[in-house]
Amino acid sequence: MTRLTRPRFRLCALVWLALLVSPIVQAAPLSIAQLMAGLAKHPQGAATFTETKTISILDQPIESSGELLFIAPARLEKRTLKPKPETMVLDGDTLTLERGRRKHVLQMKDYPEVAGMIESIRATLAGDRKALERVYHLALDGGHERWTLTLTPLDPRVGAVIARIRMEGVGNVVRSVEIIQADGDRSLMTIEQPAPQR
Repeated sequence: MTRLTRPRFRLCALVWLALLVSPIVQAAPLSIAQLMAGLAKHPQGAATFTETKTISILDQPIESSGELLFIAPARLEKRTLKPKPETMVLDGDTLTLERGRRKHVLQMKDYPEVAGMIESIRATLAGDRKALERVYHLALDGGHERWTLTLTPLDPRVGAVIARIRMEGVGNVVRSVEIIQADGDRSLMTIEQPAPQR
């Protein structure tokens, strides 16, 4: 290599190195505190969802779809429209389930395993880290552009039902919630575009 081409080679090598390093710098890891603070900036929201449940005793997965409504800090509504209308409303510590003419009202303190499952979604949407850490160990991977939050139960009663919950999102938006049960059954909820205004 001649003396004339050495500076050009060094310049090319530096440019190439800068190109390799720049994506790493841009994709800085996201902390749990940053994620929770970002989620907490949205005190309410509406979206549509599609949910697929895979149950070992059934040959085919069960699919459903509907609307979600969240109003911080304590109200979460899941309105299933297909295949059959069903409404689940969590307001504070009271869960109300409606299907057809049947209505059930439950107090979450009496059903810790159910409370743990539902609270995982509500507390994440609210950016309530303390509420999550009362029930789960939190592990976060990824950056602001794309992240995965994995919740592993701390309470044995919750762990007897739920193996782990995995949430994926972009920025301050939750895009999917996967619940893997202790018996191997699972559900995947994909959260989509905002529900139309009424």
